Amino acid sequence: MRRRDPTAMASANPHTANACGERREIRLLNRPCLSDSLPGTPRAGAAPMPSPPPTRLLPSPTGDGVALTYPHATPSSTFPTRSRRPYNVILMQLHPFALERYFARYEFAVRHLLSASDCDGPSLTELLALADDEVTSAWQALRLGYTESQGLPALRAEVAAWCLQTLDNRAPREAVTHHSAGQGATVVPRSPALRADDVLLCAPEEGILLMMLALVGAHDHVVSIFPGYQSLYDIARGKGARVDFWRPREEEGWRFAVEDLQKLVRPGVTKLVVCNFPHNPTGYVPPAADFDRIVRLVEDAGAILFSDEMYLGLEMRGTEALPCAAALSETAVALGGVSKSLGLPGLRLGWLVSRNTAVLSACATLKDYTTICSAAPSELLALAALRARRTILAENLARVTDNLRLLQDFCDRHPGLLQVAPPRGGTVCFPRLLSPAGASDLCRALAEEAGVLLLPSTVYDYGDTHVRVGLGRRAFPEALQAFEAFIRRYPGAYGGTSE
Repeated sequence: MRRRDPTAMASANPHTANACGERREIRLLNRPCLSDSLPGTPRAGAAPMPSPPPTRLLPSPTGDGVALTYPHATPSSTFPTRSRRPYNVILMQLHPFALERYFARYEFAVRHLLSASDCDGPSLTELLALADDEVTSAWQALRLGYTESQGLPALRAEVAAWCLQTLDNRAPREAVTHHSAGQGATVVPRSPALRADDVLLCAPEEGILLMMLALVGAHDHVVSIFPGYQSLYDIARGKGARVDFWRPREEEGWRFAVEDLQKLVRPGVTKLVVCNFPHNPTGYVPPAADFDRIVRLVEDAGAILFSDEMYLGLEMRGTEALPCAAALSETAVALGGVSKSLGLPGLRLGWLVSRNTAVLSACATLKDYTTICSAAPSELLALAALRARRTILAENLARVTDNLRLLQDFCDRHPGLLQVAPPRGGTVCFPRLLSPAGASDLCRALAEEAGVLLLPSTVYDYGDTHVRVGLGRRAFPEALQAFEAFIRRYPGAYGGTSE
């Protein structure tokens, strides 16, 4: 396929195959290779799996999802560019994505969005006005050809710089205290040398899929934060992995206790630990010292930390911003993007960041089967946004703060409706519903009668007693007013007041 000519921003991509189609080594640390993690690859001493059906989209045996099959080459520790002996293995069984199906039903059918997790970012005109001369020139000369599969080098360099900046924002620390099992405390210096080559551009959801395909197989052990974005844990379950949930303590302000995580992680057995801070949907952000403990706990266990950092940069006043996990650990993988904090979900652009070159290479190889490369306009617009991130983040954080204050005033006027634990970061919070009605009934009536979208906790499979409120939209005051008008029509039914 033809690719656009490289500019000053372009450089060679170490993750792509050469023109001769040579094989590329993909070895995942000292753990089993990528193909060993696939459900169709027999493990040592295991009985061979029966032959699966031909490649196609199949209804789930239980009727509540779909089973996906795909052609896979002979199990090997390398990725051939072409399958020599293709056969089919069952890749995963996926349940419907409850949150996304709920949004698909209501998001564009209602007038008011009270549960959106993104911010209202700049318009195209406003974003181009923020662009520097280099981006402006590149935009004016842009051709809509293919882009580098790993991503625009200048954008990857900017992502790496932002990740390092998150570490610089903290109090200076030349080293951290590292507690190894049975060895006491030792001092381990940091080496946060992130480079453009440590970044792979992708769509954010694609990044989750690539990570789960690359690292997780049947019978693997995964620990995931919960409640959370469904794909962070359900893809692993769909591949046959055992997933244990790290749950928060609501009575402690939705605190995710490190001691609870420690009970779940099994040294030498756990393969992947998934976290997400600032957390969706609670808005919890752990103290920086706790995050350090999480990183070291996962490393000591021989597992890989997958850190969803889509809401990074929107920490509330008084909350210490967390560093990018990839800046703290040589094995961790961080997921980021422009959708949430920067308010640009329409660009469909995010990234995986890691100094773990084997994992990043595996994801890059798998990306050849998904999007291949990002859209050229999205890359340049994302570059403009990242270079103007201080301005954009400051505006978005101010709006989130103002909207949270409005929500708290609303709850004061209706003390029997919602109980809010103030978020420490991000764009969402997860109030407890105090009314006798369930969250799903309230949210359905609110959408269908008042045209207001509020998200029930049932889409997180987290009971029927909470709702997710999104704080990043400019129209939040009007949406809240419509919500208030609705509950005043039914005094007593939902815990609201009539005045």
